[in-house]
Parts: sequence; structure tokens; C-alpha cells
Amino acid sequence: MPIIESTFATLALWAVIGYVLGSIPFGMVLARVMNLGNLRDIGSGNIGATNVLRTGNKTAAALTLLLDAGKGAAALLLARALTGAEDAAQLAGLAAMLGHCYPVWLGFRGGKGVATFLGLLLALHWPVGIAACIAWLVGAGISRISSMGALVAAAASTFFMMFLGKPDALFLGVILTLLIFWRHRANISRIRAGTEPKIGQKSG
Repeated sequence: MPIIESTFATLALWAVIGYVLGSIPFGMVLARVMNLGNLRDIGSGNIGATNVLRTGNKTAAALTLLLDAGKGAAALLLARALTGAEDAAQLAGLAAMLGHCYPVWLGFRGGKGVATFLGLLLALHWPVGIAACIAWLVGAGISRISSMGALVAAAASTFFMMFLGKPDALFLGVILTLLIFWRHRANISRIRAGTEPKIGQKSG
């Protein structure tokens, strides 16, 4: 956990900024702009890149992935640049993650947070972010299941923080890992039952 050096007002401000950035539903915006339909009626009903991919539009899915990752990174990097304080930066990143998962504009029914999670890890400490992305690729590549990659990356992320030079973010890492697992609880049940959709599988 970083040293608390910012004032309460500063932390509160960056929590709000991070949340607002994170709550922008890029998947739904792109689906509407590109005439792909309402994501709530497609596949899992999720607003993230994996569900956008189920529309069959790889460009929209890639853009959603980049923008969702970017908003997590942007929240953390902006706070770090403008305050110079790691506590404000980590709080902004966490708030962006919460904003994506629980956006007020969508009745607090947001995405699973995987892209935002990976984006903020890359901004937090790039070796940790790269390692987490590789863990996702390995988990998803072997299983052909996106959620499995997310669970592997989340479970490994705290170990990466300890061994790749970012121990002050361990508390943040634990919270993010628990949040990823909580948001994927239905996926975990389907993985156990063998009914979890494969990557790129279109909605029936």
C-alpha cells in the first residue's frame, strides 16, 4: 500500500474523476455507432470487448478493448502526473475499475473489467502489466475461453507485483483480483459446467 500523502479532498477528487472516466461504456457506444445492435441483447449481455466480438465485428471489439484499457490507464496516469502522488494515482485507477464494473449511467450494470484491469496495470508498472497480459494470453489461448484468461491474469497479478518491483501496489492488486473473481462468478460456474462460450463464438 502506498504512503498516504494526499489530502482527503485530493483523494476524493481523483476518486470521482477515475470513476467518471471508467464509467464511459465504450462497447455500447461503438455498438450503437456501428449499427451492431444493443449489446444487452447479444451473447452474455456484457458491455465489454469479448461480447462485442460476438457480434462478428472484430474492429469494434478491438476498439472496445483499447478504449476500455485506455480509460483505466488514463485515470491512473493523469492522477500521477497532476498530483505526483502514488496514493491518488492508485485510487484513481481503482475508481476507474469500479466505474467500468458499476457505471451509474447503466444502473450499475457494467462490464467484467478485464481490459480496464490490464490497462491500469500497464500504467501502474509496465512490467506487471506486460506479465499480466501474457498470463491472460496463456490462460485464454490454452482454454479458448476469455474469462479463463482473465482469472489466470488476476490470480497471478499480485505475485507479479511482489516479484517485479511494485510491492506498494499489493493492496490494490488484491482488491482488483477479488473484484475480477467476483465479476466472473457466473463464468466460473459455467466453466465448471463446461458451458462457457469460446472466444469469437457468435450469439445464437
